[in-house]
Amino acid sequence: MKPTAMPTSPMFSSGPCAKRPGWSTSILESAILGRSHRSAPAKAKLKLLIDKTSSVLGLPNDYKVGIVPASDTGAFEMGMWSLLGARGVDVLVWESFSSDWANDIVNELRLSNCRILDADYGYLPELNEVEFKRDVVFAWNGTTSGARVPNADWIPDDREGLTLCDATSAIFAQDLPWKKLDFITFSWQKVLGGEAGFGMVILGPKAIARLEEYTPERPIPKIFRLSKNGKINEKLFQGETINTPSMLCVEDALDAINWIENIGGLDASRKKCDKNLLTLTKWVEESEWANFLVDNEKNRSNTSVCLKITDPWFLALHDEQQAKIPKLISELLEKEGVAFDINGYRDAPPGLRLWTGATVQNQDIIYLLPWLDWAYYEIKSDLNLLA
Repeated sequence: MKPTAMPTSPMFSSGPCAKRPGWSTSILESAILGRSHRSAPAKAKLKLLIDKTSSVLGLPNDYKVGIVPASDTGAFEMGMWSLLGARGVDVLVWESFSSDWANDIVNELRLSNCRILDADYGYLPELNEVEFKRDVVFAWNGTTSGARVPNADWIPDDREGLTLCDATSAIFAQDLPWKKLDFITFSWQKVLGGEAGFGMVILGPKAIARLEEYTPERPIPKIFRLSKNGKINEKLFQGETINTPSMLCVEDALDAINWIENIGGLDASRKKCDKNLLTLTKWVEESEWANFLVDNEKNRSNTSVCLKITDPWFLALHDEQQAKIPKLISELLEKEGVAFDINGYRDAPPGLRLWTGATVQNQDIIYLLPWLDWAYYEIKSDLNLLA
């Protein structure tokens, strides 16, 4: 039967993600508007956001945080263009964005001494094959596959190369041991539920040393420059951005960081994500048609949860028919006002993708699950009638 209870918020998109509970535009009233981003009040806001981010994440004192253009994509490109080329590179690929990083390293940066260690959607590459004499590029959490690295035990403390980690769907949700990571990026639009368009970079001492010891032969676009005259650009980490940021978005991001702090900090945020995943796990264990795309539970994301359809009826369909089913489910639930944007990523196997980050209320997931069952069997019934 069609469920009656509905989620309070239908926002289950994997980016931009749901705003925090209780959010309203009134929080933007304190934004510094109509002023230069280099004015004292604006720089103070930018520096406050940097300092709050560092504090809530519990970063070591020798790690630096900066606000940069173009979301997590721009932030990570910034690291690759500025840091890579001093030694060989291992790129770990198991979903869409890590595949993009590999493509850019090979075809844009044209680094010849590059190894690509890849795996299909739902799986991880063999982490024990990574060579840490080389620089290592990877995403901690594969947003488009729902697979994450289980921990950082595979990264040695005495590594010679750098670790460049795209952490955009993991930060504030999973345990990232900072001393294992040298260059980290994320955007406000994921676990924080902030606005898109801006990224953040975190540099450890090894990455800072690389910037000051190595200058790539290639030209580096202005928005990718982390160093100046052979030294790290210290102003970038004090709130002096490379280009003009939106102070509305800055205010919104500051509100999100304050919310994380107010609910109990990083540990509380992680627990909310874990609880959401647990709720989904209990449903999957009883489902007759759905399972996780990621078989190994240790590698399952607690933010970007990807589901595959395992019903024999579905598996007997042609590929083109299979691809339509999750889309039809997503469209039906959007029409009902229950869930928005839950179709799987376009390059992933056909399935559903649900964001379960800290800004998503657990009760909303509880209410959503019967709707998933209803929608699936409605679509199946309709297609059987047509057949």
